[in-house]
Amino acid sequence: MASIGKARDHNPKSFSNQRTYSFPAHSTKRSLCFVTLLLLLLLLFLLQIETLKSSFSSSSLSWALFPKATHGNEPPCHAMEELNLARSRLRELITFLPLKDVRFAKQPMSGHTWFMSSINDTFEDDDTQHLYFPSETSNGRVLCLSARDVSDGARNSYALAWAEALPRNATLLAGLTFVSDTYYDYSNLWHGVSAMVPFVSWHQRKQCVVADRWVLFHWGELRTRMGRWVQSLAEAAIGEVRIEDFKEYGDGPTCFEKAVVFRHNEGAMKKQRRRDVYDMMRCKARAYCGIAAEAADPKTIRMTLLLRLGPRSFKNESEVIRIFREECEKVDVCSIKVAWANNMTFCEQVKLMSETDVLVSPHGAQLTNLFLMDKNSSIMELYPKGWKELAGVGQYVYHWMADWAGMQHKGSWRDPQGEKCQHTDKLQCFVFYKDKQIGHDEAHFAAWAAKVLTEAKEHKLGEASKTISHPDLGSGRCPCS
Repeated sequence: MASIGKARDHNPKSFSNQRTYSFPAHSTKRSLCFVTLLLLLLLLFLLQIETLKSSFSSSSLSWALFPKATHGNEPPCHAMEELNLARSRLRELITFLPLKDVRFAKQPMSGHTWFMSSINDTFEDDDTQHLYFPSETSNGRVLCLSARDVSDGARNSYALAWAEALPRNATLLAGLTFVSDTYYDYSNLWHGVSAMVPFVSWHQRKQCVVADRWVLFHWGELRTRMGRWVQSLAEAAIGEVRIEDFKEYGDGPTCFEKAVVFRHNEGAMKKQRRRDVYDMMRCKARAYCGIAAEAADPKTIRMTLLLRLGPRSFKNESEVIRIFREECEKVDVCSIKVAWANNMTFCEQVKLMSETDVLVSPHGAQLTNLFLMDKNSSIMELYPKGWKELAGVGQYVYHWMADWAGMQHKGSWRDPQGEKCQHTDKLQCFVFYKDKQIGHDEAHFAAWAAKVLTEAKEHKLGEASKTISHPDLGSGRCPCS
């Protein structure tokens, strides 16, 4: 028997001055049976309508499913037995399929992906593709999961079922469930944001709805944690995040009253829609961290060096800091900060970015913070040797993110110096170069910094004049506040 999550109690109202009447017992019994029959016939009729719309063959779900329920000579109360038989037959039609379909392992992110591969995506306006249950596409059926495995997504499974005929021993959870599958992870800042963006967009478009729970997968494998930074962003942008682990529901399947599934990260989301979402996340993150919207001095250019320890750190960090500091000092009213993201909280990073006009940083997850700066701020990105030739399109993710978030990516510097890779395989060579330290070129850094600082100053003064002419610009509450 299915159990119901979040059950509600209903207390009958009491009435005074009630009158009671007596009827013969057999009359009362017949009346109750007659009313019961009418209600059951209505329910069976509605079930049959849903059945006929399903993807199964019409013959298997014909009125033969209910062989005697409508026979006029059948005892009325016997209809309950027929209804139970109908439910049993509907349950027999439920088929659980592997959550990760290994047949599509070579193209796991294409089309319907390898996650819930039997179901095609729904496109809605300029947003990314998604699945929603129950819906017309699912023929009114809800999503059910049997998915507790954390190491092999092919051992986890999913099915669609009618709420009136759930799988045996299933638990139905009330409210809205966010379901995510990512090819990457929920710890890395960039990968985590990519997975969160479609849910933030859904939240904004659907009257600021907040999910009752999140169900997270990576390659169909259950995940029960997000990185602290990623979860803080999700809670700032949407609300409380409760990640489901299914431990309290026994061994049976878990079904969801309502569920939205995203499996493409930002996917097909259009540029303007992405920008709206990044604007909202910036605004909500600052509000979450208690950072007041204060007008910065338009004459001051604020440069931040956001550095790394270990992989992709600078070989001579002090020299790099000196070069950029000296260029900042040449600009009238320029301040510079040096920070390491690894020892900062989420809100400390949000505050730092809110006080940054020019961000200088090696390629890496810490650059994800760039969307937290004021719009039209500048980014300068640096790479180790070997990335340009071997890293593929993934090396441009912060170029793309800067564009989506309304920032100005001011180019990249790629270290031409370094040890030569001895491998003949390109992948092995990329692994060899991937986390190497980064050198520096004083002349190039100085000229580059001078150019970017000058452009940032001109832009900031121009924006300040617009604000004076239109003091309402930039004001207003965050969406879904």
